[in-house]
Amino acid sequence: MPEQLWFTAFLNRLFAAPVTAFLRMLGIHPKYAVAPIPNSFAMELLVFFLLLAIFLLVRSRLSVESPGGLQHSFEGIEGFVLGQSHEIIGHHSEPYTAFFTILFIFILVCNLIGLIPGFESPTAVAHVPLGCAICAFIYYHTQGFKHSGIKYLLHFFGPPMEGMPLWARIPMAALMLPIEIVSHFARLLSLTVRLWANMFAGDLITLVFLSMIPIGIPVLFLGLHILVAVLQAYVFMLLAIIYVSGAVSEEH
Repeated sequence: MPEQLWFTAFLNRLFAAPVTAFLRMLGIHPKYAVAPIPNSFAMELLVFFLLLAIFLLVRSRLSVESPGGLQHSFEGIEGFVLGQSHEIIGHHSEPYTAFFTILFIFILVCNLIGLIPGFESPTAVAHVPLGCAICAFIYYHTQGFKHSGIKYLLHFFGPPMEGMPLWARIPMAALMLPIEIVSHFARLLSLTVRLWANMFAGDLITLVFLSMIPIGIPVLFLGLHILVAVLQAYVFMLLAIIYVSGAVSEEH
């Protein structure tokens, strides 16, 4: 039986049977039928419901005349993300701000929740960053097709080759196509490994020093962990902005 956090054990007590039945219907046979829900999924679910509750609270208290502190905080985050996307994508960046903002907030909360006793960071488990990377991957390709239509596929044949004779364009495009495909899938690996490795290392170092020197010194590493958590959420969001910028740029 795997070690379970209290919230994971709570979910497994309530939903182990239906989750196991659902997984078996999909052809997946969990190793422990009485505990099919792992800690990482439980923490993701907790973060989702926590953010949903906060968003509903902010939405119910929206005010132009007297905005509260929570509203100011989220407006500040939204303004920061909008500024970053506008600087990279350009004047047409506003439609993408909502995705970048929620991506940043979700990853940030997932990174930081592990600092609370009794919880752990789901982003320290590889398949959670991979899920976020797949969302970003699908999103920027979807926006590329939405922006340019079928012409978006020209992006995979390299930069525009005006003035180049046809006999040179065809082999150049044939060379660039596999390179571009590999580079796009490499982005999945890059986004996943960068976030997972940093959060896994941060959690591991914090636990080591808490077990060795439980007073004083671990505070420094907790501060470093917070810095890494914020930085990695920002880097993930920034790379997603860059990928969308390349997908919707006017050259393509």
